Amino acid sequence: MQAAACAVLVLMSGAQPTFAQQAGGTQTQVNPTAPAAQQAVQNDTTGTPGLPQAPQPKPTEPLYLRDSARDYSDPHHFSFKDPLQIYTPITYPQPQLGNTPRLGGLLRDGKIYLSLSDAVALALENNYDIAIARINLDIADTDILRAKAGSTLRGVSAGLVTGTLGGTTSTISGGGGPGGTSAAAGGGSTGTSGLVLSTNGGGPLPENMDPYLTGTVQYERATTPQSSALITGTNSLSQDTATYNFGYFQGFETGTAFQATFNNTHVSNNSQRSIFNPTLQTSLRVQATQHILQGCCTFVNRRFIVQAKNDRRITDAAFRQQVIYTVTQVENIYWALVSAYEDEQAKTRALQQSTQLTADNRKQLEIGTLAPLDVVNSDSAVATDKQALISSQSNLEYQQLLIKQAIARNLNDPQLTNAPVVPTDRVGLDRLPEEDMAVEDLVRQAYVNNPQIEQAALSMENNKITIKAERNGLLPVLDGYAFYGGSGLGGSLSPNCVSTTASPCPTSAGYGSVLGDTLSNNSPDYGIGVTLNIPLRNRTAQADQARSQMEYRQTQMRLQQLYTQVRIQVINAQYALTNDRAQVQAAQAANNYAGQSLDAEQKKYRLGASTTANVLQQQRNLATAANSLIAASAAYARDRASLEQILSNTLDRYGISLQDAASGTVSSAPVIPGLTAPQAPAAPAPLTATPAPMPQ
Repeated sequence: MQAAACAVLVLMSGAQPTFAQQAGGTQTQVNPTAPAAQQAVQNDTTGTPGLPQAPQPKPTEPLYLRDSARDYSDPHHFSFKDPLQIYTPITYPQPQLGNTPRLGGLLRDGKIYLSLSDAVALALENNYDIAIARINLDIADTDILRAKAGSTLRGVSAGLVTGTLGGTTSTISGGGGPGGTSAAAGGGSTGTSGLVLSTNGGGPLPENMDPYLTGTVQYERATTPQSSALITGTNSLSQDTATYNFGYFQGFETGTAFQATFNNTHVSNNSQRSIFNPTLQTSLRVQATQHILQGCCTFVNRRFIVQAKNDRRITDAAFRQQVIYTVTQVENIYWALVSAYEDEQAKTRALQQSTQLTADNRKQLEIGTLAPLDVVNSDSAVATDKQALISSQSNLEYQQLLIKQAIARNLNDPQLTNAPVVPTDRVGLDRLPEEDMAVEDLVRQAYVNNPQIEQAALSMENNKITIKAERNGLLPVLDGYAFYGGSGLGGSLSPNCVSTTASPCPTSAGYGSVLGDTLSNNSPDYGIGVTLNIPLRNRTAQADQARSQMEYRQTQMRLQQLYTQVRIQVINAQYALTNDRAQVQAAQAANNYAGQSLDAEQKKYRLGASTTANVLQQQRNLATAANSLIAASAAYARDRASLEQILSNTLDRYGISLQDAASGTVSSAPVIPGLTAPQAPAAPAPLTATPAPMPQ
């Protein structure tokens, strides 16, 4: 019957007969040589009018990422040693709200000496964005567990967690849901504020594959006045009834439902017409129902498992995207801290120079070799430099606070809160290999590594499953069923029983005899049949089936849109890095020139051949050049990190283990190339000038 049912289903729905085999291959184990994401891209874009041949995204490895050894897709199993464990709640571990020991090891002499590698490692261990996204891995496992029971999926968020302040990095918006929404496919609500329902998860509901038992034990005593004594032989029937009914129900992946009911009653009364008093009656009925059209066969009833495992892969890719995003964000915060630190040092040097100049001017004013206006000019410069230094110090304190909240979980420790952060790394100008690569090679690398492309491809695979399920939902409901049962009757023979030749009184029978009659073929009850439910307009199913196609087209276009966005971002990032390098080199040359110009002007001033105004102007020029160099270096560092993020090779380039990020324990510190040590600034030269005659 099952084979015939599947054949009818294929003929009426147009479903591919090999889909169940494909689904089974996808849901059990992703083949590293042909993962589901790659197959989805190949199958859904190759040969589609208007869509080019899509590259094969590299799947996120390992399968599956977990923060511990606990697999929440594996439930508590029944055991005779502890039969109640399947009813005990699962307690999820409390979050770790303290800082890891790595942070305390960086505290020396009341300061936190922080390298970029340390900042990234601390972010992997402590950053809340990564910690929150890490739980999504376990949430996705609970959906797999629900799917194994035949339940609908709740969905998993595939969007980025962006609660860390500072260091905003650009990223392509949109996740794995239809239309580029941020919820993983398979969830119920995927629109804005969860108000729009997707067809993912639509179609005939699978059978409940978790078996369950039912039981009813009841005692009832009733006294009922009789309108006639003909039937019961009494004017008032007093009856005690004990009921013991049990049932077993289970669904199967083939679209088969099995149920067995076993009913028992024990009745005693004051009826004068009862043959047995008390009366024992049992009945047993076993029935199997098979969906022939709608809801038939394995692919409908196992599709949630396939989708849940695809969602788990989407969650893995989303977590990889989160780690790349947060690492890049922390790197940007670090370079902002470096810029603020160097700016504060530059402002301090400028104040020292202007202060020294005004002190020398006052000495010359006292001996009458300098005009009072020059002292006023230098005093004004000191006030300006003080204000600039205060502003720079405030910015430095804020950047230190930003880096702390990005790499620590608990800032309540006064020692940590009050400790200034000293960045120990500076960006180098060594050329990255990506700067010399052809654009098409970079774009191809980004296509392969980008986790959002992987998510979109897996979402397309889920939408294909939904389309097939909705197509099956268009069919009428045709179920075939068969049942078999038996019953038995017995008890103690009533003394009121009158035996005749035509109807002799039976012998008394205990419960064992009654149960034996029920299980034997003495009183059989069997039959077969079909039920048919034909919707005459079928508008809801038509709407859902059409919408599933529309959402699938959206995911196709979304995938192509991702390719376009990634291509533009890669090209722009490569150009930006080239321009940034030239800008840094130009700013370095300008800074060197401004420094030499100031030095020359100071020498002229010491010889009495220059004025205070000229020295101050050269100091302003040097400060401007220093600011330009700091800004250019920061822009180059940020854009270098941004290129790594767009290419999605940040983790590989820095030697970051994704499994370490999933567990929250970094076994080896990241190794970040292209860094240099900070250079000590030169001390300002004294400005004592040779006394010059007062102008007449």
